[in-house]
Amino acid sequence: MIKIKRKNTDKARQAVVDLEKAKQSGSTYNTENVNQALREIFHRKCYICEYKQATSYQIEHLIPHRENTDLKYDWNNLFLVCAHCNNIKLAKYDPILDCTKEPVEKLIAFRKKGYFGFKEELEFTPVGIENETVKNTVALLKDAYYGTTDQKKFEARIIRKALRKDIAQFKEYVREYQEAEDEEEREEMVYLLKKELQDSSEFVAFKRWLIWDNKMYSELEKYIPQN
Repeated sequence: MIKIKRKNTDKARQAVVDLEKAKQSGSTYNTENVNQALREIFHRKCYICEYKQATSYQIEHLIPHRENTDLKYDWNNLFLVCAHCNNIKLAKYDPILDCTKEPVEKLIAFRKKGYFGFKEELEFTPVGIENETVKNTVALLKDAYYGTTDQKKFEARIIRKALRKDIAQFKEYVREYQEAEDEEEREEMVYLLKKELQDSSEFVAFKRWLIWDNKMYSELEKYIPQN
């Protein structure tokens, strides 16, 4: 989970129009325009786990609407989420950090410790003030990445496997950058690293914290976008 800018794009404006019409008629907020706008803004990935290969994505209300019409059709309350995370969140974690307004990855540290088959563990650690909202978000992240039922644990293993593979590739890019033999080779790796550190990248919170935690990677901080 990282901070995502809710841009005022053409698709977003059309989604707002759809939502106002749906609110007036009492019809569904789940329109094609709303879905397209959310996929655009959230870079086609789940805002909670940052997985981009899920077979099902849904519209999620950050603040449970509980039939409150204003919350139900509020564009700023709608988020793109994978079915796995949506089914875990439901209304059990309230409130959580709003990733379109708050720098989540600066308030929570995302760390992958150990290796596959050897004490591998994902850690989510509050940074600075640990209020109720941060605690709830940490609890949600742990449950999303580890599951809460047998089915959810199975799904979580798939997400962790994808994360493990993605982080391994990122580390390989870093190694090749550090060992580049000439400027052309280094520039190629800079391009790849910048791409991996963009908001649109999968599991980017973990990649950014890998850099922030390691002094030997400090020169790569300049490639992390400033939100």
